[in-house]
Amino acid sequence: MTLQTKAYPRAPEPGNPARTEAWALLEAARQLHQTKDAPIEEFRTALRRNWRLWTIFQASLSEPDCTVPGPIRSNLLGLSNFVDRQTAELLAVRDAKKIDVLVNINRQISEGLLEGQRAGTRSGTTPTQAPASRQLAESA
Repeated sequence: MTLQTKAYPRAPEPGNPARTEAWALLEAARQLHQTKDAPIEEFRTALRRNWRLWTIFQASLSEPDCTVPGPIRSNLLGLSNFVDRQTAELLAVRDAKKIDVLVNINRQISEGLLEGQRAGTRSGTTPTQAPASRQLAESA
């Protein structure tokens, strides 16, 4: 955790998957936005980080024991495929509008995770009791 804290001073504490996933999405969105007009290698580094994050989500959603309800899982997998396509296109040609689309997707999914966490808190469930996948489903 020490290395992560140095690299990301606002990183969330471990033990809260939804908050960690929301933070990761917001951090990726921030990096994409900040590098939109930066040198191409800085932008590509941010873009690849975002792609890796979405690949992790995609792998988790594809697991047989995934607890996300079927329709939501299908929507998120479709969104993940869209992120894959956008990323491949952006690696070839930087386009500010496409970058903004990825930034907005990350922000909206992050908000859904955080809203699910807030809903769990209101219902008496602590953030560590409800996995992020269920929290995302509850906020949809």
